This record gives sequence, C-alpha cells and structure tokens, in this order.
Amino acid sequence: GGAAGAFPPMIGWAAATGTLSLESVLMFGLIFLWTPPHFWALALFMRGDYDTAGVPMLTVTHGRRSTRRHILGYTLVLAAMAVGAAFTGIGGPVYLAVALVFNLLFLRDAVAIWKRDEEMAEADNFKVERHAFKLSLWYLFAHFSAILAEAMLSGFGLGGWS
Repeated sequence: GGAAGAFPPMIGWAAATGTLSLESVLMFGLIFLWTPPHFWALALFMRGDYDTAGVPMLTVTHGRRSTRRHILGYTLVLAAMAVGAAFTGIGGPVYLAVALVFNLLFLRDAVAIWKRDEEMAEADNFKVERHAFKLSLWYLFAHFSAILAEAMLSGFGLGGWS
C-alpha cells in the first residue's frame, strides 16, 4: 500500500518532464517512508479494532514493542532522506527549514513512543502515540507545501540554492 500511495509524484514528474529523476524518487521516498510510522502510530492506539477485524497490522502480528522499534527505525531513515532532499532540485532554504522542524518533531515523538511501555501508554490513553499520529497528518502537507513554495520562488528567481 505504501508504494501505491507514493507513486503519484513520480508519475506526475514523468508526465511533466518525460523522465524520472532523483527528485521524483525522493518525493516517492518521502511518502513511502512516512506511511509506516504514520499508520503504526494509529495502530498502537487502535490495536483492538485491528485485532477484532483481523487486519494483520504490525501491532497484531508482532506486538506493540516491536511496532515501537519499527516506528523509530523508519522515522530515522525518513528524517535523513527528507532533510537530504533539501539539497536537490526540489529543495532550498524554505524546504530545509520545514524539513528540519517537522523531522525534529517527528523524531521527538518516535523516540518518546520507543521509550514507552504498555502500562505507560494505557495509563494516559496513548497520548504520545495520538500526538505522533496527528503530527504525521501535517508532516506530508508541510513537506509538499515547502516543495511547492520552492518551485514558486524559483519561478520568480528566488528559490533554491542558486
């Protein structure tokens, strides 16, 4: 599912330019790597629903502890890739600022999730996991808005690193 949701920027790039490029692969990677921590944060506090429905989410197949480790691992890779994109043709200072802020926030939440045990999480009704999920909703919007801002600024000769 992650790849299916991540292909539209690559398809759009190919349609507009006739080629694939590092930038289109990075936009694919942004969505692809974001998808697991986004849905796993949701699955941590909705596990009962996934269990009841028989949906084989990581929380059901491998447990919450494993899910917490996976969230941190994917978020570390995502942050490196997302910040690195700032130094390509789709990036620039606006994108870099957005990427640094949102990736630091997402990493903060991923580390907080990783440190928690089930008693802590259940005691506060999965507050940290819910926060991470809500932040993840803004994460992609912010990154792609920054990519759009860089494109608009470059059209006026103001964007990018040139």
